[in-house]
Amino acid sequence: MTSQDAVLRVRTEDLARALEVSGSRLDDNVFGRIATAVASVRERLALGVDHTVVALAGGTGSGKSSMFNKISRLTFADVGVKRPTTAKVTACAWSDDAAALLDWLGVERERRITRAGELDAADEDGLAGLVLLDLPDHDSVEPGHRDIVNKVLPLVDLLVWVVDPQKYADDALHSGYLRESVGLEASMVVALNQMDTVPVGQRETLVNDVKRLLREDGLDGVPVAPVSARTGAGLDELRGLLEKVVARRSVAAGRAAGEIESAALLLLDETPAEVPWHTDAVLDREIDALAQAAGLEAVARQVAAAVRNGYGRPEFPAPDPDAIALSRARWLTGAGDALRPGWQRSLAESVASAETIGASVVAALRGITLDTSGPSSAKAMRRTAFAAAGVAVVMGVATVLAATGLLAVDQVWTTVLGVVALLAALVGIILLLALVQVRRTLARRREQAVVASGRGALERVLVRTLGEPTQRLLDEHREVRELAQAARDDSPAVRLELAPSPTTGSQIGAPSPGMIRLPDARAVRA
Repeated sequence: MTSQDAVLRVRTEDLARALEVSGSRLDDNVFGRIATAVASVRERLALGVDHTVVALAGGTGSGKSSMFNKISRLTFADVGVKRPTTAKVTACAWSDDAAALLDWLGVERERRITRAGELDAADEDGLAGLVLLDLPDHDSVEPGHRDIVNKVLPLVDLLVWVVDPQKYADDALHSGYLRESVGLEASMVVALNQMDTVPVGQRETLVNDVKRLLREDGLDGVPVAPVSARTGAGLDELRGLLEKVVARRSVAAGRAAGEIESAALLLLDETPAEVPWHTDAVLDREIDALAQAAGLEAVARQVAAAVRNGYGRPEFPAPDPDAIALSRARWLTGAGDALRPGWQRSLAESVASAETIGASVVAALRGITLDTSGPSSAKAMRRTAFAAAGVAVVMGVATVLAATGLLAVDQVWTTVLGVVALLAALVGIILLLALVQVRRTLARRREQAVVASGRGALERVLVRTLGEPTQRLLDEHREVRELAQAARDDSPAVRLELAPSPTTGSQIGAPSPGMIRLPDARAVRA
């Protein structure tokens, strides 16, 4: 496995994993396009990237087959006489182990020829590993021809679009193919054929016009090679370009890398970078909403009143279902605001329903202890206070009797009895006041405990029913984006550059009488 193989395999598997995690959350069309790219690149990598597949594509009469024969230096491809139409894919391989690749490309065995052996001239060594295809005409009236072109084009490493001076501006070519190839400029070249039919002074203008149309299609920098398959002019420069492609092994994987890059960008568009959602920041607000829906604070106050008064049996009422539904909807809106529709639907399906949340709230609050018992020292304090009050009453009566002479005691004991009665009364009053304060303090603590326990229970319900499913989905969303980023090509492809050529000048030869002139050839794009 070459280093390019390894890198492409890792990028492809990253994208496949992202597709697996995304699943039905992606639009069906997007999912299909990414899945197709992954399958195509996997299939291409299974054959390795040792071969460089170059396809000659173009319309009827553009001269593809003649150019195929010139480049291969063989007379193998069909050249139409009455009607110059290429019906089947023809292949010439500068390698003797390209059979599996050609099977994969769907090239019939009788339509193949191999240039590998001792009989080949030394100047063919520069194309070793090249597989050259002559595709059917993309504008043929036969629907099967276009189907073949559409099948093969995504599989090749370099496209050579062969156009002629009469139909180079054909809208079917530009709208149906070229504009769909934006991003693959590094794997494309345009061969402007039949330049020998164009007046010498107008050739450079024609080449510039082709470049202008390509720029309008978004294909800035695509090389334009002016050639003549009839005379052979410009074909040496085109062969030199193919030799550069073959020598630069990274180009063999360029188309696969371009497919993965396009698919990764498509997936990144479905997974926005910023998802400003943090569960912890939202929990307090929704706990407040659920607490209000369940009447938590009202029940806590009832518990406090029961502790203070010594009676009462508070309990939680059924939570308000509308309030719970509103809380859930508010959660989904906030968490899914930055997500694409498919992810939003998945989020709504992942979190619990309002009914489930309501049932969970009831079960959670049922486990909250509503302790209305008084302080443990209340009984002893009350008995002591009553005892002190009794002593105060008895001593007070005795003091009155002694003061009125009905009880025969001297003045000192009368004073003692009065002081004891007063102290006993004060002790009783103090104990009763202390008991009231102890109850109030305990009531306040019980109220706070019910609120704290209730909010804790509600928080666990929210985390379990809404928080954890949301976080899992957002984690998967982030994982998909990270995998898509990893699948991107961090080293942009280098554009092909055509060697300087004199073919726009006089060396192609002057057009013969009756041949077309540029003003007659300038087709208008629809």
